Amino acid sequence: MSRLVGADRRRPPALVVLADGTVFEGEAAGALVDGAVTVATGELVFNTALSGYQEVVTDPSYAGQVISFTYPHIGNYGTHAADDEAARPFCRGVVVRDLTPEPSNWQSTEGFEDFLVRHRLGAVTGVDTRRLTRHLRDRGAMPCAFGTAGEAELRAAARAEPGTDGRDLVGEVTTARPYTVGQGPWRVVALDFGVKTTMLRQLGAMATVTVMPAHTPPAEILERTPDGVFLSNGPGDPAALAGPTATVAELVGRVPVFGICLGHQVLASALGGRTYKLPFGHHGSNHPVRRLATGRVEVTSQNHNYAVAADSLASCQVTHVNLNDGVVEGIACPDRRAFSVQYHPEAGPGPHDARYLFEEFSALMAGSTGRG
Repeated sequence: MSRLVGADRRRPPALVVLADGTVFEGEAAGALVDGAVTVATGELVFNTALSGYQEVVTDPSYAGQVISFTYPHIGNYGTHAADDEAARPFCRGVVVRDLTPEPSNWQSTEGFEDFLVRHRLGAVTGVDTRRLTRHLRDRGAMPCAFGTAGEAELRAAARAEPGTDGRDLVGEVTTARPYTVGQGPWRVVALDFGVKTTMLRQLGAMATVTVMPAHTPPAEILERTPDGVFLSNGPGDPAALAGPTATVAELVGRVPVFGICLGHQVLASALGGRTYKLPFGHHGSNHPVRRLATGRVEVTSQNHNYAVAADSLASCQVTHVNLNDGVVEGIACPDRRAFSVQYHPEAGPGPHDARYLFEEFSALMAGSTGRG
């Protein structure tokens, strides 16, 4: 049965159907309620963060994916434009246990469900997300379909959804034209694979940053005489980014390079490394990472489905490893003035343990130019 939500919004029944045929029952939320969306598809992943749902949903790295939150109560503190990581969400939808109808936060300007409706993003609430998470941990991230349509239609849509394997999703999220942020002393070119606002805020504090489309050729980048090049986070399969990988291969050794998340995978590929897909990825704000040079453990924010194969990194050194599963979390190639990390040191959301990496980028540029 449907039930009243707020003053007059009803929740019709909805289903989440996985590509393997597993069905999860729930109720329609967001753009599903008013019929703006009846069926949505994407690769289903789970996120373990306890807060920061707005930053998660607006992270362009989730393009092509449906996000299931393991924390049961989502929407408690509403939303605020200052917490957006992009102009709009690029994810395909949201699955939650309990969507809070009335936020409690003096900074909130809009409820989370109203935020979803405004962005025409469907959601399903009332789902047994514990069972769903266990299923994905056992079977791996997989395509799904959700909505108010019948089970047969959703099952067919889930099977037709291609997921992220072999797909260049960066084209959906990268900027169409260059723009500039920040007023710091360094000149940095940032290749936008799906860059987050918090990332640019950190860079802009130390540099004047020219953000350029992901497929910008190396000659156009070098024409701007940058002190450094930054490779951002982004969605999809790094193996599908032959163009950006070739560009980075030409830049490495000519200018300092710093990469984060997808940028880390592209840098590793440019250095001859190999990437592979993790069973269910790393999505959350509490992943322990050891910095090998000091032995220090950092608690990190992460969002990636692909990783760099450790045995493919003959030309550089591993600097950080994940303590949960041993995944390579950082690499460095000092003789070519390049380094990268798989996790998110900008921490939007998440802990600030790794923000020192932006200072290391600044130091690398200073050492290369003789300034600073």
